[in-house]
Amino acid sequence: MKDTVLGILEDLTGSDEVSKNLDVNLFETGLLDSMATVQLLLELQAQCGIDVPVSEFERSEWDTPNKIIAKVESMQ
Repeated sequence: MKDTVLGILEDLTGSDEVSKNLDVNLFETGLLDSMATVQLLLELQAQCGIDVPVSEFERSEWDTPNKIIAKVESMQ
């Protein structure tokens, strides 16, 4: 699952920094914005089978690759 999530993040951000530093804050560094967040949720749904409504998305719970991986794993 980790590789899938990191692949999605690398595609969305255009950066391999997400794989090098799993604790990088994706929003503070500008790697993710609101549009990329929606794309992230759609890709997670398509590739991982998890459904996270945008209305239930808490940015602070999804702001690093490690947190995203943990959330995805807990939702499966």
